[in-house]
Amino acid sequence: MHAVILAGGKGVRLRPYTTTLPKPLMPIGDSHSILQIVLDQLASHGFTSVTLAINYLGPLIRAFVGDGRRWGLTIDYVEEDRPLSTVGPLFGLKDRLPDEFLVMNGDILTDLDYADLLRTHTVSGAALTLATSERVHRIDFGVLDVDAGRIVGFREKPALRYPVSMGVYGMSRKTLTPYPPGVPLGFDQLVLDLLAAGEHPATYPFDGFWLDIGRPEDYDEANRTFLQLKPILLPAGPGPADPAVGSVAGVAAGIARSGEGR
Repeated sequence: MHAVILAGGKGVRLRPYTTTLPKPLMPIGDSHSILQIVLDQLASHGFTSVTLAINYLGPLIRAFVGDGRRWGLTIDYVEEDRPLSTVGPLFGLKDRLPDEFLVMNGDILTDLDYADLLRTHTVSGAALTLATSERVHRIDFGVLDVDAGRIVGFREKPALRYPVSMGVYGMSRKTLTPYPPGVPLGFDQLVLDLLAAGEHPATYPFDGFWLDIGRPEDYDEANRTFLQLKPILLPAGPGPADPAVGSVAGVAAGIARSGEGR
């Protein structure tokens, strides 16, 4: 099984943390980085190869991850010469990707079974499958149901429930066919394009742990709770041979080896 990790973003919302480290290398707890956790999980779920799409501070990610042998993975890279959003980096990979593969953002902490998502996507025959998580938004007002100027219903401070995309996808290579390399495109536009073409992406509902580390408060929460989260994020099993990989020391060593701090 193959996965593509999107790790090229600048992490603007996490500044100043991301002025010297790309977001996927941000330390979580005292001994892991976000990317370390994701690679450990993919390896434990049976993935054998990973492509890392890099741009901002890409040499640090290369220095940190290497060829992937420490995880038992084969890792290669695609480096953007300009920002291509979230789907654009895949268009130049069409000849290198399998028929079905996983795509995910590189700043996610979750105990989602990535292998089951990809298997479910493959069986569905859908062009794209989105992992979804339910979110609840509470309205602080009384909500009126109105029809022809008359109130026909009333809900006091209702809770609205809706599925949101987790930033993890099962994808078919054929989905990329219409797009030439080098075109910037986000997953939002890809979904709209599929809908316009009469193709309806599938969903993979998930009710476990999921945290998108996009804001400083999310990052702080991940660090505060990592000791409790560690057993579900990193099930017991063999890890990489180098104990420094994924640790704060490992990140610092990667910076030193790359010779680039910014």
